[in-house]
Amino acid sequence: MSIWWSLHLRREAASVPLARRLLLGTMETAGVDPDICYDLSVALSEACANAVEHGGDAATEDYRVTAFIDGDTCRIEVTDSGPGFRRPQTSAPPHPPTDRAPVPAAVPTPTQAPAYAEDGRGLFLIEALTDHVRYRNRTGRRGAVVSFDKILKWREGAALPMAS
Repeated sequence: MSIWWSLHLRREAASVPLARRLLLGTMETAGVDPDICYDLSVALSEACANAVEHGGDAATEDYRVTAFIDGDTCRIEVTDSGPGFRRPQTSAPPHPPTDRAPVPAAVPTPTQAPAYAEDGRGLFLIEALTDHVRYRNRTGRRGAVVSFDKILKWREGAALPMAS
């Protein structure tokens, strides 16, 4: 058996705990181990917080969270409508930008954020708490997609693995 759900959320701070609670409720009901539930809820909270903070301008008011549980794997995707990730440049652009459009964030790298940094730890937490992370831009549209996978462990007598 598999489970999936998708939410369209407003880009506001109150949406982050809503997404986290829905994920936790689904995982707990399915019988996922509490430690795995916790890791995924923290990773989802960080991805949603990034979408809220960096996922667009005043004209883009929402973002999407999709979660899939298929067999022993959970995949979560958080998609926004912001500027997306920019590819690293080897030299400065020839002309500075002339409009006020948001500047895309750099594609995340596996180096660690400095201990004193106030920002930049969320992506590192996602990488530390999950098994596989992907960062990409949306195809044919503005926006970024952060997706991550986690191998699930089940509580004794869990409902979902028995339904397979």
